[in-house]
Amino acid sequence: MRGDSGPEVARLVAGRVLDVPDFPKAGIVFKDLTPLFADGAVFRQVVDGIVAHYGADSFDVVAGIEARGFVLAAAVAYATGKGVVPVRKAGKLPREVFAASYALEYGEATLEVHRDSFASGQRVLVLDDVLATGGTAGAALDLVERAGGTVAGLTVVLELGFLGGRERLGARGVHALLTV
Repeated sequence: MRGDSGPEVARLVAGRVLDVPDFPKAGIVFKDLTPLFADGAVFRQVVDGIVAHYGADSFDVVAGIEARGFVLAAAVAYATGKGVVPVRKAGKLPREVFAASYALEYGEATLEVHRDSFASGQRVLVLDDVLATGGTAGAALDLVERAGGTVAGLTVVLELGFLGGRERLGARGVHALLTV
């Protein structure tokens, strides 16, 4: 097991991820993290590990990418006393937004964030469940910057290393709890 927070955390995550074949379409193996979220002790260790990796003073607000990133972002924001900002799928936010479209391994999608989500230079920790091709993460990081924020970090619970997402993000650092 390997991950950016060490083999113990990687094993902890690996023990709570279920593979769901052919979801959302044939040929895709969906990584289901709901067992991890449902196990209070494990979820607490994951959240504490993310906070420990960055330190609560290294970011001002947490952004979560729809939908499972919301769960992580809310927990990390609560644990550190920070605010939380949702990065949503297109058409879900009620006010003026920035939008970014990107390719998925099984189609295309668009993410949006309110234009006033971040104060100029505000340090934003971005959280999501899985890093696959890097399209979703790249779009979210671009949106944070377009909205005036500064990316303080990107953490994912699970990185599918064979899809090359980390490389596509270039110089932007990725903190993955488990890489497969």
